[in-house]
Order: sequence, then structure tokens, then C-alpha cells
Amino acid sequence: MNKKSNRDLCYFTRREFLTLVGAGATTMTIMGLPGCKSAARNRLPNIVLIFMDDMGYADIGTCGAKGYATPNLDRMAAEGIRFTDFYAASSVCSPSRASILTGCYAPRVGIPDVLAPPGPAWTKGRTHIGLNTSETTIAKMLKPLGYATACVGKWHLGHLPEFLPTRHGFDEYFGLPYSNDMIPEDYPDLPLMDGEQVIELNPDQSQLTTRYTERSLEFIESHRDVPFFLYLPHSMPHVPLAVSEKFKGKTGGLYGDVVSEIDWSVGEILKKLGDLNLDANTLVIFTSDNGPWLEYGNHSGSAAPLREGKFTTFEGGQRVPCLMRWPGKIPAGSTCGDLAATIDLLPTIAAITGAALPSAIIDGKNIRTLMKDPAGTESPRETLFYYAGMELQAVRSGKWKLHLHHAYLHPFEIGHDGSGGKMGDMEQPLSLYDMDLDEEEQHNVAEQHPEIVEQLVKLAKEFDADLKQNSRPPGRVGE
Repeated sequence: MNKKSNRDLCYFTRREFLTLVGAGATTMTIMGLPGCKSAARNRLPNIVLIFMDDMGYADIGTCGAKGYATPNLDRMAAEGIRFTDFYAASSVCSPSRASILTGCYAPRVGIPDVLAPPGPAWTKGRTHIGLNTSETTIAKMLKPLGYATACVGKWHLGHLPEFLPTRHGFDEYFGLPYSNDMIPEDYPDLPLMDGEQVIELNPDQSQLTTRYTERSLEFIESHRDVPFFLYLPHSMPHVPLAVSEKFKGKTGGLYGDVVSEIDWSVGEILKKLGDLNLDANTLVIFTSDNGPWLEYGNHSGSAAPLREGKFTTFEGGQRVPCLMRWPGKIPAGSTCGDLAATIDLLPTIAAITGAALPSAIIDGKNIRTLMKDPAGTESPRETLFYYAGMELQAVRSGKWKLHLHHAYLHPFEIGHDGSGGKMGDMEQPLSLYDMDLDEEEQHNVAEQHPEIVEQLVKLAKEFDADLKQNSRPPGRVGE
């Protein structure tokens, strides 16, 4: 940032600035710029967070997608940074969403499992809970700075009014309160919501990506003159797949068609930012909630060459694509191979905007320096812990990943054209993998490195005990 833009950031008096953002804010640091005791409200950076559902590590062009193209996502990578070792904090929906918004491992905020409306037996005990309104989400964190906030898409952190996005710092909400496969016959009618009102039941899912995109563009247009946070958690490419006519049959299969429409959506957002001259002041992040649902065969994505997929703590379950673009702030065409995760986004956005961090414990790390200079800095994230429900199943530290003994779901039969296959339990013994040489997790080297195993077992036990001692309850209504 040059000296002129530095001065521009500081032209409000301290009194004017505190009137805008609240008396708790006294200094600002914007993408590494110190020294501003005041900042113009409309100079704070916009944040667009695009969160996919069940998109695999290899499902975009720059990560090896086959059978279809993703030119807009490839453009994001060319104009920004691609993280090669970026992780969702869970391999299933609700916990992953709780983590990305709070900067915490899901068990810490009381959302270790998938939530649901009343339905099959597995939903018992999960229908009347949601993310506790005492938790600080990214949206709630940004509100004191004057941000306009919107959630457009799949929420899945509680479907009751007490848990909706509008109770968690979002000014606007448009989308589905849970997964698009939670439909009749097994569940109630699937509601499409605007704010806290149901506006449609069982909407045409082939129009969801388009409608989410249109609503997102309207939000950006309407708030072009104020800082905004747009959280866009798409319902796709979670099964059942659906695509609009404009993309139907455009690739070698329905999955490719769906991803092509998502790529179009990203392109529309980038175009809108460019048309409104907001490019240089907007950080756009693209990532996924977990790996592919492999049981669905040609209706699922790919995590190749990584092992397994959704529901597991193997790399295919939690290592996900991640692209970030911010012209002039993030070096174009850069790649980062350091460890980073969705839980790191909240503290990073806090550092970029000058927002106050939550007073409660969080697990995320500020990775702003990795975004600015991936080749010249090391990740502040030394370790990553892999939870399935309340069970800590694995830990990664540097190049080493240790799996504790655990069971996991494996697709023994693969479905086709929208029909699921068959999943069953497998056992994973205590195992150590060298991720520099074996990211496929095929060669257990625990016997060759007993000292590493001992260190990581100790680290895992200590962290798990501390997390569970310092966890917080979910929100709960009735039941």
C-alpha cells in the first residue's frame, strides 16, 4: 500500500471514527498497515466468503478437475493464492459450518454432529439445538465496525428461529436452513427462507445456484458504499444434484454441469466487484466444508490423490480446495503449501479489518502473513486436530500426521446417477504418515518413528482434554 492510500485510510478524526464503529475500537490494522488511529468506514475491506458443500480437493481446474473447466476459479488462482494444505475443521456439514464462522473446533462450541429437522431415527436429539447465540461469528465480530452482513445459501446451524443467521450477526438471510437432501418423504417440506420467513416449500433446486447468485449480486450492489461481509454457502454440489437449463448437459456429466454453474456464479461475483470498482478493496475466499461423498459415484466429486472422502478424518475428508483473491494485497499466481484451516479465517479477518477478537477461547490462527507473502513466511499453525463428533481421531504437526485407533465409514459399494451405494465401518490402527512423501496415507511408518508417535499421542491427549474442559454448550430450545 502506498503512502497516499495510507493517508486516505486515516482521514477521520478519532471522535468521528469512534462514532462510526463504537468506543471499543481505537486502532486499526488493515492487511499489515499499522499506525492508523482512525479509518474511513467505507475504506474497510469487503469480505466475500464462498463455501461449497461436499466439493472435493480435486474438483476445480487448478487442482486437477477432469471432464469440465472452471475458468473463473482458475482466474481466482491466477490472480490470487491457492492453498494446497488447507483443511475444513470437520468432514461433515454442521460442525464444519460452526467452525468456519466461529474460528473454533466444532466440539468447543457444542456442534460436533450434523443437525437436522425432525425425521429419521438418527435425528433424535439434534432437532432442537443450534449454534449458541452467545458465540461470536465472523458476522457478529464485524458488526461493530459498521459492516453490512448477509448469509445467502445453506445455513445448517439450527433451523429454529432462535438459531437462524439473523440471530448470529447477519442483517440478511436467503436460503435453506439445512441440507438440500433433507426433503419429504423422510423430513418435513424443505423451506426456502428470506430473513426468518418461509417464502417457498420444496423449491426447484435447479434454480438454487442461480437464485443465490442473484441475491448475492443484489446485496453487493446495495451495499457498495459501505463495508460488507457476504457469506455464500452454496447448497451444491451436495446430492441431490440439480442444475439450471443454461448449464444442463454442458459437460460430460451432471456433476460437471453443477460445478460449471458454481464457477459461473463465482465469475458473476468477480464481475460485479469489478464493475463497481470494488476489486482492490475486496477479499474473496473460496473453499469447501468437507470432501466428496464418494458413495454417490458419478454424482460425487474427487479428492484424488487423497485417501477416502466425506465422513472421514483422512485427507480426502478434510483437505479441501482454497483460493483467495485480493488484487494488490495478495500476490497474483502464488501458492502456499503451509498448514492452514477454515478455523483460521475468523482471526485473520479480525486482523485485516481491525475487529476485536472474541473474548472466549478460539482455535484459529491469524494467517494474514501467509496470504501476503507465502514464500517468505511460515504458518503460525503448527498443528491441526481432526475430530469426528467428539472423538479426536488424528493430529497433524508439520509433515507428520498421526491417526489414533478409530473406526471410519468407507464406501464398499458405489452408487450411480443419484442413487447411493453402501457405506460400512472400517478400522484404522494407530498409524503415522509422512505427509511430504505420502499424502495418500498409504505407508504407516509408526514403527520407524516411535518417538514421533509418542510425542503426537501426548499432544493429542493434552489438547483433547483441554478442549473438552473448556468447551461451551450449544443453544437449545425445548426437548
